[in-house]
Amino acid sequence: MNPTLLDFLGAFSLPSYTTMVFIGFVLGTLVLVRWGRHYEVEWRLVVEFVVWMAIWGVMGSKLLHVIADGHFWDYVNVCIDPSKVDWLVDKRECKELKGAWDAGKGLCHPVQTNCLAWIDPTSPGFAFYGGFAAAALFAIRFVRRNKLPAGPLIDMGGVLLMLGLAWGRMGCFLAGCCFGNHTDCAMGLSFPPKSAASHFQWQEHLLSTYRHASLPVHPTQIYEAAAGLLIAALAYFVVMPRKRFHGQVFCFTAWAYAAARFALEFIRSDERGGLLWLSTSQWFAVAFAGSAAWIWVVFRKKRDRLLGKRS
Repeated sequence: MNPTLLDFLGAFSLPSYTTMVFIGFVLGTLVLVRWGRHYEVEWRLVVEFVVWMAIWGVMGSKLLHVIADGHFWDYVNVCIDPSKVDWLVDKRECKELKGAWDAGKGLCHPVQTNCLAWIDPTSPGFAFYGGFAAAALFAIRFVRRNKLPAGPLIDMGGVLLMLGLAWGRMGCFLAGCCFGNHTDCAMGLSFPPKSAASHFQWQEHLLSTYRHASLPVHPTQIYEAAAGLLIAALAYFVVMPRKRFHGQVFCFTAWAYAAARFALEFIRSDERGGLLWLSTSQWFAVAFAGSAAWIWVVFRKKRDRLLGKRS
């Protein structure tokens, strides 16, 4: 874990999560530009498409985080009345954060209002499915308006989505978020003092203070990054050469990721919302798989219509 990837003598620093996501974004853009040449799509149009996808993705992921991860009123109160927001830190760190210490409750409260905290791209708190939904809605409009080849684009997009996810989860690992349950298995990793895992285990009374290293936990960030890379490799090298109609590759990536994410949620331990014994991410995984089934039907019918006209 290393939340700051690079620190230039204290004058400038690069947050690990943001940097890893940006690297994935740049690599994905280069691949998509090369893809565009094959379909005679101008590189400027591809770059415009990717940039707007990223903007909508960030806004969507932040918005779903606020709504579904149980922090809605914290963001409202930090804008209106910061004294109602609880920072679960000790007195020493409260002073370092320049907060107000409530001795009676043993809690720290922020002092300054911040109405833009929810949309800050450098702060923790992103929900993958929210970003995907917002970016997908934008993509539909952009593709139709510019008459881009929707079928090949959605298939390539599925591969790049998994690669971008892998980079993002590696950023999560460096930032220390999205960690798993306590485990004694060989894969268990201990995060350093003051990490999100240590904070969680302190709140669960597993540690006497979050200034201790965490007990070993499942590195679910690495599990998901590995799943993303594996799905992307299978989609590109196995499914794409054998596809019978456009959309098949995307559907494969959607179903494979939904299954992997649904399973991984059972061993994740970081704070997030839930409903009826399942996390919000598991419900969105089900919806994601269902949307892919609809896409499969739509593109297969389109293929059948084209074959019917030719015959």
